[in-house]
Amino acid sequence: MALLVPGGCARLSPSSSLRVRNPRFAAFAALSTPHKDAADWVEATSSFFERDSRPIMLFDGVCNLCNGGVRFVRANDRNSGIRFEALQSEAGKKLLRRSGRDPDDISSVVLVEKERSYIKSDAVLKIMEYIDLPFPQLAIFLQFVPIFLRDFVYDNVANNRYAFFGRSESCEI
Repeated sequence: MALLVPGGCARLSPSSSLRVRNPRFAAFAALSTPHKDAADWVEATSSFFERDSRPIMLFDGVCNLCNGGVRFVRANDRNSGIRFEALQSEAGKKLLRRSGRDPDDISSVVLVEKERSYIKSDAVLKIMEYIDLPFPQLAIFLQFVPIFLRDFVYDNVANNRYAFFGRSESCEI
């Protein structure tokens, strides 16, 4: 069950395009050379934040670790500050494209806010900021760990998640 509620997009106009300036943060920006699909993906996701401005956590819907992570976030998010969507869903693929990612890339959790997206350990830290105490404080502390170390640990867990935690036949959420 997905909790994605359609809403609207950020600052991209149909003539602008999407560019990832820093691979850790996908921000929406206008370029002098428009990407041919940018306008299509802006339009396709234009309703995602219109009525509901809460960020959307994209996760691997068949990964047991990821499903457990979603259950953990739900249990520690009393304000229901985050929505959820499987990376494999049509909405998830559209949001991946909006975030400057390949629509078939299920290698990382992605947090999509109205005007920015976060991946890997940055997404995890940003998610921690939205949930209950003590996680926002822990996220502040972990931001002092260099990104190459955080992403090294993240990548090692992500690359072995099926071997360590298994996978399910379908998305449980």
